Amino acid sequence: MTTEATPSTAKQITITLPDGSARECAAGVTAAEIAADIGPGLARAAIGAKIDGELADLGRPINADAQLQIVTAKADDPDALFLLRHSCAHVMAEAIQKLWPGTGLAYGPPVDGGFYYDIDCPHAIGEEDFAAIEAEMARIIKEDRPFTRYEMTRAEALAKLADDEYKTDNVNRADGDVMSFYATGEQGTDFEDLCRGPHAPSSGRIGAFKIMSVAGAYWHGDADSRQLQRVYGTAFPGKKDLKKHLAMLEEAKKRDHRVIGKQLGLFTINPLAGQGLVLWMPKGATLRGVLEDYMKEKLTERGYEPVYTPHIGKVDLYRTSGHYPFYSDSQFPPIKMRDGDEEYLLKPMNCPHHILIFKAEPRSYRDLPVKLAEFGTVYRFEQSGELNGMTRVRGFTQDDAHIFCTPEQVEGEFRSTIQLVQEVFRTLQFNDFEVRLSLHDPESDKYAGGKEIWMRAEDTIRRVMIEMDFPFVEAKGEAAFYGPKVDFIVRDCIGRKWQLGTVQLDYVLPERFELEYIGSDNKPHQPVMIHRAPFGSMERFTGVLIEHFAGNFPLWLAPVQVAVLPITSDQIEYADKVAEKLKAAGLRATVDRSSEKIGRKIRAAELDKIPAMLVVGKKEAESGAVALRRHGKGDQGVAPLDLIVEQLGAEVTERR
Repeated sequence: MTTEATPSTAKQITITLPDGSARECAAGVTAAEIAADIGPGLARAAIGAKIDGELADLGRPINADAQLQIVTAKADDPDALFLLRHSCAHVMAEAIQKLWPGTGLAYGPPVDGGFYYDIDCPHAIGEEDFAAIEAEMARIIKEDRPFTRYEMTRAEALAKLADDEYKTDNVNRADGDVMSFYATGEQGTDFEDLCRGPHAPSSGRIGAFKIMSVAGAYWHGDADSRQLQRVYGTAFPGKKDLKKHLAMLEEAKKRDHRVIGKQLGLFTINPLAGQGLVLWMPKGATLRGVLEDYMKEKLTERGYEPVYTPHIGKVDLYRTSGHYPFYSDSQFPPIKMRDGDEEYLLKPMNCPHHILIFKAEPRSYRDLPVKLAEFGTVYRFEQSGELNGMTRVRGFTQDDAHIFCTPEQVEGEFRSTIQLVQEVFRTLQFNDFEVRLSLHDPESDKYAGGKEIWMRAEDTIRRVMIEMDFPFVEAKGEAAFYGPKVDFIVRDCIGRKWQLGTVQLDYVLPERFELEYIGSDNKPHQPVMIHRAPFGSMERFTGVLIEHFAGNFPLWLAPVQVAVLPITSDQIEYADKVAEKLKAAGLRATVDRSSEKIGRKIRAAELDKIPAMLVVGKKEAESGAVALRRHGKGDQGVAPLDLIVEQLGAEVTERR
């Protein structure tokens, strides 16, 4: 493999490793061979490779100069988990077909947290079957059979799969003329599946696994098509990793925003109003209002101006922007007017409306940047099976803003938006997050604008992030259709990842709408747009916030900040005076006037997760004091009322 060991007649290629070192190898070398050449420990640990950023099998030949990274089985590496879970999906499919012959296989991809396989099984699989499936999977894994890849033409694949309607359909939907298959063992003798790959080297490398659940699923996600069974599972490198994951899932159940939201009276979703449409209840609306007020404060500091736009717009507007048809599949059907041929859409995006506001009057370079902000409600059609409380909805409000600036202002304004998102996350105790630079795919037709525009935008963002010394990863094909973006992926307090804030750089829409400003040379120039939404969606952000804090909001965010608890009815008058003083200081307070004993009142306030409780009895009423309790922490002692009001007020003002 190395120069010394390779015949001089063989074509030589250069393999560059993550540490910058380079190796001269014969063309056709595999990642497995390079790992073995580096050392036996790496060879044993390797389960896959990234070749020029693309995840691949260890045995894939490398025929040209390439960047190479060896992937090892680590629980915190998404690439390693992809390989293990994709491989485990095949093992599960084989086990199910072994247990219930005649089972048809539709799709089996890895997903966040695990994998699933959509199957057409003659047996209705239930939890009582999980143990049998896992036992059969354990047998396959113990056999440590290799995952063997082989390829054939589209025509050959269609002939091979002529009796399998699901796989035939997959071939017809696939791109290219070369179809790949993976056998778990020997081709033609063991289980095999049409699959793009990649996979771990063998079934024995999968590690720890578990079948998690089973649910119904429609073929192609179409409610009018055949119903299949979707069997979910997960896999990790080792038992400790799996145990940790299962513990996290148990904790996640306790933090489910749908349960806590109902318990605390924050929101409701009623099928009579419509699936995926959130009804904010008074306490939830208070929480949302606090978040909006906080964001408005930050926007005012940075020179943003408020605007309001309608909930609908003409289809022509979205044709001009490109949202229709680029996003047509995720939009509600057009609304045809009864008095003519005009068609309208429920607003899928705020940006076209903001563009029209910018365009409504002449602009000079002296006016720029123009920063327009709106808490604008938009509507997207999500499949019923994908809806999930507040985190996946059909109507949501974005903390949306658009900056129209000169090309010279782009880097400074983009940097400022990144800093704003950082500040927001720190304030809300999202201190663990990663950043993804989402790029376009040059081979895809889903992006508007020319290559030069895209390269300029992507290079600009990359340069800003590097200058800010801001670590980021790049994701090809994840950009919006009009421009690259920076996505913030937040890790909550139990380790789950959520995609929240986003900042996008756009040279395309100003061109499509023929936007212009008059430059210092008295000639028209095209501005650049920056789209940004630190919260993203108020619904999704609030749902994540509920789960992050488990409903135990810090004092400044809590819908009810202070509960005043009189020990007997004799102290209700004093309790009212305490509450009035709290409210006068800007605190949200309530008085428990029930006839319950003080212990029950405290328990009720604890269940409502109210951050501060002020217990008042005869002594407190006589001395103008209160006994402070904090949620989850108990008695904090007796102090003068004025002092407690001052302390709580400072805690809110400083957003501790």
